Parts: sequence; structure tokens; C-alpha cells
Amino acid sequence: MPATAERQRAIFSFEIFPPKREMPMDTVYRTLDELTDLEPDFISVTCGAGGSADGSNHRTIEVASAIQNKYHREGIAHLPCIHFSRADVLAMLDELEANGVRKILALRGDRVPDLTPKEDFHHASDLIAFIRAHAKDRFQIFAACYPEGHIEAPDLDTDIGNLRKKVDAGVDRLISQLFFDNAFFYDFLNKARKAGINVPVEAGIMPVTNKKQIERMVTLCGATLPRKFQRVLAKYESQPEALREAGIAFATEQIVDLLAHGVDGIHLYTMNNPYIARKISESIRTLL
Repeated sequence: MPATAERQRAIFSFEIFPPKREMPMDTVYRTLDELTDLEPDFISVTCGAGGSADGSNHRTIEVASAIQNKYHREGIAHLPCIHFSRADVLAMLDELEANGVRKILALRGDRVPDLTPKEDFHHASDLIAFIRAHAKDRFQIFAACYPEGHIEAPDLDTDIGNLRKKVDAGVDRLISQLFFDNAFFYDFLNKARKAGINVPVEAGIMPVTNKKQIERMVTLCGATLPRKFQRVLAKYESQPEALREAGIAFATEQIVDLLAHGVDGIHLYTMNNPYIARKISESIRTLL
């Protein structure tokens, strides 16, 4: 997908997560004080495992509303539907709309041990179709995509077929799962376009700053760690500052290459770390 003079500039956005319910909310607002100074196009807010079962969706809505109304940036609320009923979703849509939040990242969400899923939504496409039917065009709907295929999908082609169902249900824009080898993203994007998926796709990038953390993330999502980055992890795993800087450099190199290929946008998984977001933003801002 070569860049052209006519194409719009790439979107640059962040993801953050609200504090756990037993933690004070002021920590996330300190993070937002710094992140919003970087002028992202939007900031998405995750929803904790269990959704309404542990009240985490209320913190998601609270933070997304603050982004919109206190910080005057675009906020996106994650909405994982597997543990929500239709009534839950309608109530959240009303609350988001009342607070001026008109962007939603519609997800199936992770299954939570010892918590029985609701039967209203089995897939993200079910949630997307429900939102479109009830809210029409009052919300912009984002959805997730997986450059190496969803971990539960038998292969990438099957997963792209499922992605087409989500897009056909009413998705406006896609955000990818994290990946560390751009070749996977380019191959995925080529197959998605051939499958008739023509909405913008933002590339999800997570700077690696902690070996255990990234190993856990890779286990959860199935992303491949390139051999050259495995060497970085091995060399600097006992040197936290060195690993942090190496992770920032690797992510920046990824982003520069993606922007050179005309990617629609970059979605930075900040892990609520403003230092990392600032370093990367300063390196790439003139390229957007």
C-alpha cells in the first residue's frame, strides 16, 4: 500500500487502561496529563476482564469521558461483549452518548475463569450488528484485527473471513493486535484487501520494556518475536533501562517502516507509560 500525495496523513493514537477497582483513579489522570500533551488523534481505554461483573466497565466509561470532556481529546471506550447482556450494552451506549463519547472498540473479549458468559453476544460481529441496529450512525465503531491470525482461529484465511463478517456488520475502522515483524502485517493487509476489507487499518505497536511482560503478552495473543529482538531481550533482560531504550528503538524502527509503506495509522499500546509514548512521539511526529 504505497503512500501517495493524495492520501490523508496517518492517524497516531494511544491505548491506556484504567486502574483496578481497588486502586485510586488519580494514577490514570496523571498519565493522561502527560499523554494528552502529545496531541494524539484519540486515546482508547481498555475494559478489565469480567466487564460488568467487576464494575470495570464503569471505570472505562469514566476515563473515556474524562478524555473527551476534561482533556478535550477523542476518547474510545473498549466494549468486550462476552460477559454483557443486551441491556448492559444499551445502558453503556446511553452513558457514553450522554458524556459525548461517540467511539467504541467493539470486542468479543476474553473468557474469564469461573464466570459464565452471557448468551446475548457470542462474537464481536454480533455486538457490532446490535449497536448499528440500535444506535444507527451515532457511534463510530472500531474493531480488532490480528495480523498473525486470532489465537483461536485455525489459520489466517479463516480469521480474515471472520473479520469480513465484523466489517460487513458495520465497522468503520480496524486496530490491529500487537506484532513485532512488519512482514506479518503487510501480508495480512494484502489478504484483507483481497477479501474486500477496505476500511482503514491501524497498526498496533507495543514497545517491549519488560521481558516477563512481553512473554506473557506473546503467550496470550500468539505474536511472533523476531530472532533479532530475542537477542535484544537476552542481552538486556537484567538491565531494565537498557531494555527500555532498546524496546523504544525497536518500536520506533517498526513505526518508521510502517509509515514509509503508507499505513493508515499507528496505535501505540502505551502500558500507561508516558515516557515511552513521548520518546516515540518525538521520533516520528514529523513523519505523520
